Amino acid sequence: MILKSIRPFSCAKVLGIVYLFVGLIIGLIISAISLLVSAAGGSPEFSGVMGLLFGVGSIIFFPILYAILGFIGGLIISAVYNLVAGMVGGIELDLIPSPPKPEA
Repeated sequence: MILKSIRPFSCAKVLGIVYLFVGLIIGLIISAISLLVSAAGGSPEFSGVMGLLFGVGSIIFFPILYAILGFIGGLIISAVYNLVAGMVGGIELDLIPSPPKPEA
């Protein structure tokens, strides 16, 4: 089988959701670092409410940012793939059929 084209919106949806989860992981890591710096008595500008807002904000901000960038990236990359695949023929895939499911 040859993968000749990718539907851009389909690819964008999948990558948007994947990057949403990546952004959530990044946001959690930054939030944890923010909490540790704040608890360790880091810089005065970063302690207290500001540190808390930065930590909670990263859990909200990064997933949204990553989802948007993943969606836009998926649109662009799939469109470029379709253009290049039209010129060179696409990606060859060797697929094997899945084994039949046992009947219950």
